[in-house]
Amino acid sequence: MNRISTAADRRRKEVATAWGLIAPALIIMLIFTVYPVLRSVYLSLTKYRMGMEAPEFIAFDNFARLFRNATFWKVMRNTAVFAIYTVIPSMVLGLALALLVNRKGRHIGFIRTSYFYPSVMPMIAIASVWMFIYMARNGLFDQIMIAVGVGPLNVLSNKDTVLPAMAVMYVWREAGYLMVFFLSGLQSINTDVLEAASIDGATGWRTFRYITLPLLAPTTLFVSTIAFTNCFKLADHVIIMTEGAPNNASTLLLYYIYQQGFTNMNYGVSSALTVIMLVLLLVVSMPRFFSQDRKIHYA
Repeated sequence: MNRISTAADRRRKEVATAWGLIAPALIIMLIFTVYPVLRSVYLSLTKYRMGMEAPEFIAFDNFARLFRNATFWKVMRNTAVFAIYTVIPSMVLGLALALLVNRKGRHIGFIRTSYFYPSVMPMIAIASVWMFIYMARNGLFDQIMIAVGVGPLNVLSNKDTVLPAMAVMYVWREAGYLMVFFLSGLQSINTDVLEAASIDGATGWRTFRYITLPLLAPTTLFVSTIAFTNCFKLADHVIIMTEGAPNNASTLLLYYIYQQGFTNMNYGVSSALTVIMLVLLLVVSMPRFFSQDRKIHYA
């Protein structure tokens, strides 16, 4: 009986210790993640602007107004187009960089750091640098265009070129970050498999196509989720470079939320936009959570 009691006491102590260890993280998550999300959901169902004493419940009117608003749909289109311009190119470039640096060499560490460095730079600093590159007439890009006889393009003031111009900047920054994940995936592949393919006469391309790429499937799925979610979380580069100009041609969803919440002081609408963004991020993340990480498809 004493042994059973001792074992039960030990078990209770272990449970108490476990809860004591995770309690700080749970409290932080509840305060800084769960509560803001629930608060945003509540405010999205209210009319709440600066100067009002308390939110006024209006159910789904904020969402209905947004869905009837042409600017909202233009912003959603901009966000979708920006994702198309950035996600696949940044993944392809990230994989190419990972393949390039996945080797031993005297200066390989410096090369890896050089590729990764843009991803740790503040986005405001990066946007400032690229704004000078894209500056009308006097910027590096327009100077090159003038030198080759094309003439100044002023890409940040043209509604047809402003999103591609910002996408180039973002891909330059994001590729090094995605490279780290692809490099980790490449280094986890058993080299015996690659050596066996080489002995059997497989070329480098066939080895990559039929062995390396299928084995990278879990990593690729994870990277695609990261790339999609990251492209939704951009506002500072829009603030620095264009402020949504010309005529909202460069306004993305997060910047639109910023405008409604901190410029127009319309907290109800900004909360509704936040809920929409959270739903989109959840949809984008679902394949990652419902897929089998270790499932490999061979062509």
